[in-house]
Amino acid sequence: MRSKMPPFRRKKSGKSFPVKVCTLDAELEFSLEWRSTGRDLFDLVCRTIGLRETWYFGLQYEDAKGFISWLKLDKKVQDQCISQQPTTPFMFLAKFYPEDVAEELVQEVTQHLFFLQVKQAILSMDIYCPPEASVLLASYAVQAKYGDYDEVSYRPGMLASEDLLPQRVIDQYQMTPEMWEDRIKIWYADHRGMSRDEAEMEYLKIAQDLDMYGVNYFPISNKKETDLWLGVTALGLNIYEKENKLAPKTTFTWSEIRHISFDDKKFVIKPVEKTSPNFVFFSQKVRMNKLILDLCIGNHDLFMRRRKPDSMEVQQMKAQAKEEKSRRQIERNKLAREKQLREAAEREKAAMEQRLLQYQEEIRLANEALRRSEETADLLAEKSRVAEEEAMLLSQKASEAEQEITRIRLNNMKTEEEKVHLERKTREAELLTERLVQESERRAAEAEKLKDELLRARIAEKEAKEKLLEFLSRNAYTATITPVPNIFPSTQVLPSDLQADLQTLQLDTEPLPTDLTSYDLIADGDVDQLSLEIEKERVDYWEKSKHLQEQLRELRTEIEVMKVGEKQCELDQLHEEQVRLGENKYSTLKKVKSGSTKARVAFFEEL
Repeated sequence: MRSKMPPFRRKKSGKSFPVKVCTLDAELEFSLEWRSTGRDLFDLVCRTIGLRETWYFGLQYEDAKGFISWLKLDKKVQDQCISQQPTTPFMFLAKFYPEDVAEELVQEVTQHLFFLQVKQAILSMDIYCPPEASVLLASYAVQAKYGDYDEVSYRPGMLASEDLLPQRVIDQYQMTPEMWEDRIKIWYADHRGMSRDEAEMEYLKIAQDLDMYGVNYFPISNKKETDLWLGVTALGLNIYEKENKLAPKTTFTWSEIRHISFDDKKFVIKPVEKTSPNFVFFSQKVRMNKLILDLCIGNHDLFMRRRKPDSMEVQQMKAQAKEEKSRRQIERNKLAREKQLREAAEREKAAMEQRLLQYQEEIRLANEALRRSEETADLLAEKSRVAEEEAMLLSQKASEAEQEITRIRLNNMKTEEEKVHLERKTREAELLTERLVQESERRAAEAEKLKDELLRARIAEKEAKEKLLEFLSRNAYTATITPVPNIFPSTQVLPSDLQADLQTLQLDTEPLPTDLTSYDLIADGDVDQLSLEIEKERVDYWEKSKHLQEQLRELRTEIEVMKVGEKQCELDQLHEEQVRLGENKYSTLKKVKSGSTKARVAFFEEL
């Protein structure tokens, strides 16, 4: 056993000391008494943020030697190797992950904390995420932050300034921020009607299917001194090759592990099967051994807890969450109906305004037609009067010509010359009379025609006036725009988030002693029960949603032409090989846990 280093002790300077705790979206400051334990600080944080599902979380800090550690709850805060700073900093983070986020995470505050932590891990590339999946996740993150997509309020470039995609994804494609934004916006618009907690849950459902989700990696080696990775997960222990953190080579579930212990760098894991040899590996960092054991104990306890009936506390939380979700759904439906009614009223108002404009235009055209009809009638009346006067004048001239002919015929012609002259004059007079008669008849016909036109114009004028009067009387109520009354009451503010019970919650498991180097994971009485237990089968996300799978394939094909091959990392190449083979996280796990425990231990030794 290695010699233990004495813990760093801060010089006692008073009855209390300041502590700062960060929760990814807030900073909390407390003043702790000198004798306060880690449990006191942890419970204080949980009460402050209203968290009841405390068993997933812990307080992470950087110790005096620069190593990442988790605060031990059973020891005094000041007795642990905390760096010497004016204000002791801690990160309130998820230490353990659920197997199924949709079934296990009850409180919205729990879902939100997991969402923030998983999102940060993906963006910082601690969790590998394929490019097409990262675009889909970004659309849910935008929905959770901004709500429904609105074409009116949306501004181009709004998403390009957000930190939504891993830098690795951005670097390996010849695409501008605007091009990425366009592709995120397409999916973002499809999430209309989804609340913040629903969007965050959808984000987590997709993220939990990523290969590196919920895995704590530690460098180890087998007896052949082959460098490997140990992955501690919610389901068990995975073994990875040094160059591949995506697909495990073999796995051991918690149900087949009975006891785990370490001595210096050597870890010994005893399987449930009595005929199986011990699973032995060597850690490369001695300081990580207690952390590995701590994570194994915590994940095993949660593994066992999930396979038992829910406690009264969990049942109560689920019932309250169900009621709260139902109440919020009713509120959302009510608001949606009010919004629809308001939009319908606005559309009706716009339609009425449009109809009013149409009526006003029809009135203008009718007035214009009436004015033209009046002008035409006046003009035709004047033409008719002039034609009548001309006809009377021609008629008078024709009468005078006839009288002249009669007088000439009655006179005796004395000489032949006078007779010839008289005949010539007579012919001329007859021709003149004939022309005058024809002109008179033409003028008279024209006058009759003008009278008929005048009569028709006056009839048309009368009809236009009657139509205008009828139109004005029928649409008198639209002469002015009547404001649409506000038929809806002011929308009430949605109820605040469910405030958590402020009573101190105790973990189901006993605190981990500081000198613990081994732990019995399964009691002898539970071996038979767990060996017969059928693990819950989960359907792969891509098979659940064929439409989404098709969208992801289309996006992958679309951006493939803009990929820069030399900027691909090793994980990208490994993922592409998995896609080519049709493998995913769950099919790989199912394959590597096949066979007996003895065979898998032997396989591990030969790696």
